[in-house]
Amino acid sequence: MHRQYTNNSGSTEAEEFTQEELQEFAQAFKMFDKDGNGTMNIKELGVAMRTLGMNPTEEELQNMVNEYDVDGNGKIDFGEFCKMMKEMNKETDQELIRLAFKYVT
Repeated sequence: MHRQYTNNSGSTEAEEFTQEELQEFAQAFKMFDKDGNGTMNIKELGVAMRTLGMNPTEEELQNMVNEYDVDGNGKIDFGEFCKMMKEMNKETDQELIRLAFKYVT
């Protein structure tokens, strides 16, 4: 199912998200966007990543912002957050598959 979202730069991007994913991402984004301005700064992103069980350095957080900040404002908006979470979920799924095969063989 294709969903469109508008990022803060006003451009519309199509990504493949399920309704359930969008709801989960929206709930998480709202929880981590402490000041309610519709974006996550690097500090809010750090809190989000630590809540998700990661412990990124400031440099790693900045690299994440650089990678996913499409509009170049130095912050992560909802659309960028969705893309980031989708990519992180793919990486996690791939790692779980590798671990499963490691223990099966």
